[in-house]
Amino acid sequence: MDESYKKHWEKVYETKNPDQVSWSQEIPQTSLDFMHSFQLPKTAKIIDVGGGESKLVDHLLNEGFENITVLDISEKALKKTKKRLGENASKVNWIVSNILDFKPDRKFDLWHDRATFHFLTTPEQITKYVEISENAIDGYLILGTFSDKGPTKCSGLEITQYNQEKLVAELRKNFTKIHCVEEIHTTPFGTSQHFLFCSFKKHG
Repeated sequence: MDESYKKHWEKVYETKNPDQVSWSQEIPQTSLDFMHSFQLPKTAKIIDVGGGESKLVDHLLNEGFENITVLDISEKALKKTKKRLGENASKVNWIVSNILDFKPDRKFDLWHDRATFHFLTTPEQITKYVEISENAIDGYLILGTFSDKGPTKCSGLEITQYNQEKLVAELRKNFTKIHCVEEIHTTPFGTSQHFLFCSFKKHG
């Protein structure tokens, strides 16, 4: 993933509002349901990978979580989210990075990723992501990807579709699957996208 990949996402967030991109959610209910199932303390270290303009951080702050990190490749996306949060933005750790270049300086109790992992399309990229997440997680992982009934492209980019077996296989070395659900996401345009969400527990 070279500099053109970052430029692609900067342009997306520079030129489009949340109601103009397919992944927007007012309430990320599936993600929240998974998170609530872990019964984490409010001090838990949580990272939202590819958080961009997602409103997950708003909901986590409203619930009283105190140690939230949001990572995205697009600086413009994070600036928009900071502006939306206002004073609450100072309570969040913001990181501008390609996930494959991310060098965590802490262990996370929960790693959440809705729709970043499926943009990795080569074995090398997937292996690198898994290695980074394995080293950074000391608890739980939530992955949301396009399912094998979902789109084959998003925002003009190729993606990798997953079914439960394929996703579990990528992570089985260091993670145990807890639960998987399929979700039909209704886009702001009224179309449907099929997602697969799975939660995992780090071994040990």
